[in-house]
Amino acid sequence: MKFYRAVNLCLASELKFPELIPLEGKRNDSEADITVRLGKVDSSEATDSNIVGSIPGVARFSFRNGCEMTVSPLPGTDEALLRSTILGPALCLLLEQRGLLVLHASCINIDNQAVAFMGGSGWGKSTLATAFHRQGYNVLTDDVMPLDITAEQTLVLPSYPQFKVSPEALASLGEDTSNLSPVYETCTKLSYRFTQGFQTTPLPLRRIYVLRKGEQHDISPVKTQDAFSELVRHTRAIGLLQAHKGLIVRHLHLCTELVKQVSFCYFTRKQALEDLPTLIELVKADIASPSHALAAST
Repeated sequence: MKFYRAVNLCLASELKFPELIPLEGKRNDSEADITVRLGKVDSSEATDSNIVGSIPGVARFSFRNGCEMTVSPLPGTDEALLRSTILGPALCLLLEQRGLLVLHASCINIDNQAVAFMGGSGWGKSTLATAFHRQGYNVLTDDVMPLDITAEQTLVLPSYPQFKVSPEALASLGEDTSNLSPVYETCTKLSYRFTQGFQTTPLPLRRIYVLRKGEQHDISPVKTQDAFSELVRHTRAIGLLQAHKGLIVRHLHLCTELVKQVSFCYFTRKQALEDLPTLIELVKADIASPSHALAAST
């Protein structure tokens, strides 16, 4: 077993994950919060606490009590694709079993508070987070954002130090991409791993920016009912959740709690990589202003 730190948990795995932060020293399976094993997945073993399913073209999975993931890769599956799937939709479902809300978002640290960019694939959330990172801001998550929501506050749990970014975006930020590899064989994005600037402790979530494409740069508040719809729309692994009534009911309850605690803004911007410095300044100015937080609740 290899032991890693991910989403503020100890993860033990029979697979190696170079994307994750290794935990040093002697450890045993009993210390793990989550265990990932290779093995046979039998559909007949499905129960309320043991979810069985598949991700087409990659593997079959079982998820038990939010603690154990069994993976049965399909023959010939690319190892990098398998790792990306385990750390993406598969891990999301396991975290939802643990009572967390998992969103399709990237998140940075501004003044010791978490600020997130939420949107679909290709909408620029990783690019924005990478741009902030290049300016010295710590990063909590890229693409997968786990939230621990209680009545008192919402905490963002740090995932692992890797961005999945397009070569064009990295080049526009001055990064040499010649030594970077695709996330997996057929992926158009590059794996950009970093050792400095990763936020290792959870932070309270202050704001979520919902990304939209437009003809000009603009930040505007989101009404509460629209914020709820955006959360459901940008839930990671929502298709897997919908097949399990208990999980989806809890998930919708967590979405309801989140819109009560956190301000939401639409972040509309032109698709122009040369404008990234302008976008950073726009977000910084918005965070410094209380006006949107007040308007979002109306």
